[in-house]
Amino acid sequence: MNVVRCMIGCCALLSLGAQAADPCGSTLPGDKRVLDNARYQIAYRTEPQTVPTGAHFVVDFAVCPRGKAAAPTAVRVDANMPDHRHGMNYKPVVTKVGPGVYRAEGLLFHMPGRWDLTFDIVTGNTTQRLASTLRVE
Repeated sequence: MNVVRCMIGCCALLSLGAQAADPCGSTLPGDKRVLDNARYQIAYRTEPQTVPTGAHFVVDFAVCPRGKAAAPTAVRVDANMPDHRHGMNYKPVVTKVGPGVYRAEGLLFHMPGRWDLTFDIVTGNTTQRLASTLRVE
């Protein structure tokens, strides 16, 4: 009887571990980059994978709250060139495509160099910003 209880308990723990091990953005196809802070993790991919200069591209991303962090009420995506002190000439449109999964369309890096891609996660009166640096040739 104790062996059966142990097996049931072990199976339950393994099941919970498998759910917890499901990485953020696992539903996004292809290679992903991961950003995180104490409250959120973001997994994202660009389409095309290598971001071109002077052509529109898409960012698909997942937002995963950590611990007791609230799910976002809004998300925004933007980019800027810190070395040149300017941003993009276009404002991307973000659409929710599933639970915690979004698509940002209309991004365009109009010149080569270092770009900081930023994700703003809004919950009530709080905004968390996570950023990723991309080099565009």
